[in-house]
Amino acid sequence: MSGLSIQNLSMRFDLPGGGHVQALQDVSLDLKAGELLSVLGPSGCGKTTLLNIVAGFLAPTEGKMILNEHEINGPDAERGMVFQQGALFEWMSVRENVGFGPSMKGMPKREKVEIVDHLLDVVGLQDFKEKAVYELSGGMQQRVALARCLANDPDVILMDEPLGALDALTREKMQSLVLKLWKETGKTIILITHSVEEALLLGERLLVMAPRPGRIHKEYRLPFAEMGVGQDLREVKKNPEFAERREEILGMIWDMEEEIMGRTEAAS
Repeated sequence: MSGLSIQNLSMRFDLPGGGHVQALQDVSLDLKAGELLSVLGPSGCGKTTLLNIVAGFLAPTEGKMILNEHEINGPDAERGMVFQQGALFEWMSVRENVGFGPSMKGMPKREKVEIVDHLLDVVGLQDFKEKAVYELSGGMQQRVALARCLANDPDVILMDEPLGALDALTREKMQSLVLKLWKETGKTIILITHSVEEALLLGERLLVMAPRPGRIHKEYRLPFAEMGVGQDLREVKKNPEFAERREEILGMIWDMEEEIMGRTEAAS
């Protein structure tokens, strides 16, 4: 089956002094190629742990993941990661950062230049390609990070709070860019966020994770990502269904946070 299959995934972290933390418990999910999934939940629900397992940075305690009919056993170029803080090479130019992956693959120079120039056009940074990364704003740096990820042509793009550090206006522009890239490239995208609005805007499918042990509490299939392609996202937010879902999910997460606080107080 083309796409990503997560099968009965569990993750337990053993503590140095004994005991353990069950970060994930029996998570299963099938994601078709080209789908855009947002993942939301209270702190400590295992969102980032799940993403790191899919990336191959962590090996699960139980379960497995199948991508395009083969099992994931570690990091691979078929999965690209975009972090909250770009993780760029600050001493390199924008052009060199975006071309790093193709260079490591030994891609011919002409082909690499064509790919880099195309992607810089796509993310609107062609005029900044010779600038050093440290000279760019936070939003521009995240555009570089997206272009660098796409230059490796991964099947799946994993995004861990990629827009969390940006100001509101820049964040909205980047949300529109993510939707544009999703629609134009046909890539499968999994995006972790703490923002309910962002999860609704960018999630063709949206998972709400329950607190530890992390598990899928509820899944939504939503029209807003498709609506937001090429449209002002502020108009999408005016949709009555958007407001209804936002309040529903906010209430759900608020109840989870209250439950977590109650457990903490009872234990102390």
